[in-house]
Amino acid sequence: MIRVYTMNDLRIGIDLGGTKTEVILLNGQSQELFRTRIPTVRHDYPATLRDLADLVQQAEVAASQSPLPVGIGIPGTISRKTGWVKNANSTWLNGKPFQKDISDYLKRPVQVTNDANCLAVSEATDGAGKGYELVFAGILGTGCGAGLAYKGKPIVGPNGVAGEWGHNPLPWTSQEELNARPCYCGKSGCQETFLSGTGLCLSYQMASGQELKGHEIVALAKTGDLTAQQVLDEYYDQLARGLAAVINTLDPDVIVLGGGASNIAEIYEQVPLRLAQYVFGGECDTPVVPAIHGDSSGVRGAAWLNPLE
Repeated sequence: MIRVYTMNDLRIGIDLGGTKTEVILLNGQSQELFRTRIPTVRHDYPATLRDLADLVQQAEVAASQSPLPVGIGIPGTISRKTGWVKNANSTWLNGKPFQKDISDYLKRPVQVTNDANCLAVSEATDGAGKGYELVFAGILGTGCGAGLAYKGKPIVGPNGVAGEWGHNPLPWTSQEELNARPCYCGKSGCQETFLSGTGLCLSYQMASGQELKGHEIVALAKTGDLTAQQVLDEYYDQLARGLAAVINTLDPDVIVLGGGASNIAEIYEQVPLRLAQYVFGGECDTPVVPAIHGDSSGVRGAAWLNPLE
């Protein structure tokens, strides 16, 4: 039996980011009923728990209902072995039993997953991936991550790293190029150092000796600047190689891109043209599309971690 969501099926989502924390209240028709954000209190774990509880209370006041289901996206993952957070760039979460603590604080089970998984869930539920079974959602922002959703639910994996696309080496790249890109994770040549918005800026700096932001590089290329054009052309090819490796491994039904660099419109023309030459078999019909909900996808996906049965 297929569940039909009603206007009264309410759920709360929270995006716990490194600089801001956002809460949203959605009904079963994906309509936003309440949203607010606050600065994230950094390096203070107890204050983080208190702030999250306060945001949940605000949403429940707006809903005139309590308790409501809560989902939270974090910039890390929950270890299956320990139940503790790992791999979070919000380092004060690492080594803490966050899911247990926030569930105890709110006196209800709370769903917690990586923020990239929330992007995938959001876009699979009512965004650019709606109607597709397996959605790969890549983030081309300050870093380069990804999440996976199958039939609207996140795929996390036994190690909690499903979709950690950015920390694999860029395919079909020379050893010299890889060595020239040290990554904060301790290795060199990670895709993040090429495909993130930061990586694009690094490519331009290496080619020109100048530091520009991503949108400035795009604007410069449109004026006919040959260096900017060459760097962007290489970026499209690098992105096609990175996504081809995903297709060769997972063959997702759709690839949805978010993050600042995903706003480069030419990606959606240039990358699909290049995929077939790298995908095994020489054919590729995988759609590559921008996220519909933009920077709202994370918090919306956190809310949809609790589909009501």
